[in-house]
Amino acid sequence: MVRIRSNTFTKPLQRGDEVITVAASSALDNDHDLLAGLETLESWGLVCRPHFVTNRTWGYFAGDDSTRYKELHPRESAPLLAFARGGWGAARLLERPQPWKRGWLLGYSDVSSLLLSRLSDGFDGGVHGPLLTSLGQEPIWSQERLRSLLFENKVPDLYGEPWEAGIATGPLVVTNLTVASHLLGSRHMPNLKEAILILEDVGEAPYRIDRMLTHWRLAGVLKGLAGLGFGSFTQCEVPTNELESRSFNVQEVLRERSQDLNIPVIGGLPVGHCSGNASLPQGRLALIDGNKGILSLLAS
Repeated sequence: MVRIRSNTFTKPLQRGDEVITVAASSALDNDHDLLAGLETLESWGLVCRPHFVTNRTWGYFAGDDSTRYKELHPRESAPLLAFARGGWGAARLLERPQPWKRGWLLGYSDVSSLLLSRLSDGFDGGVHGPLLTSLGQEPIWSQERLRSLLFENKVPDLYGEPWEAGIATGPLVVTNLTVASHLLGSRHMPNLKEAILILEDVGEAPYRIDRMLTHWRLAGVLKGLAGLGFGSFTQCEVPTNELESRSFNVQEVLRERSQDLNIPVIGGLPVGHCSGNASLPQGRLALIDGNKGILSLLAS
């Protein structure tokens, strides 16, 4: 079961706190969207340190592994480490020791591997939420939700679709399905027993989603969950070369692969690769209501 160390609980941010930009995954070709995200953080009174991530490349990565690792674990850390973008590459950094420090880590998509690893080590402060390159384009409600979480340690309830009835509580684990699937069997995957798991993904055909969820089922990972929620599954349509009569759509796959777990299940949560990526804190106690389709954060 996910357990957060008592000495790692993260203090709310204050005006004047510093932010470090981290590019742990794919390279950034320009900084227009990145600057928009940094400006959003600065409008909240945060101070963003100078960054050196734009046009920094090593193949398709934003620098070689050593460069990105040192950026993830800076000698002089800051209360908030915000990830620039996703893509691929973050999990490569997990081959090295992870000297996590107290503070907030913000990101999602490929960065999910780092958030999961940090949670597995018992650290609080991981936020599954917008990347810097997407933060500036988020709706006002989503930006305010993130600000409230970082500065006030609270967020409003999230509403989805009630798929399977029941009410349960447990520590919250939010991740990209594809990224997390490639951590199964490693020490970087948190123990999900009695957890509330929220999954999202992008660009995966329904049969691939089916294959991954079947892997989770065969590995016994879904069996001990307290509850399950599905966020956005963007661009996960049936491939055009397949006859519609011979394929399930992604919603059918998600519902069929979760309907016999005997736990509350919610679909359609505004989480993931969508306009309005609702921020959620990793490891915090939450309540899932499968009768009404509500996900609530409980007071810690």
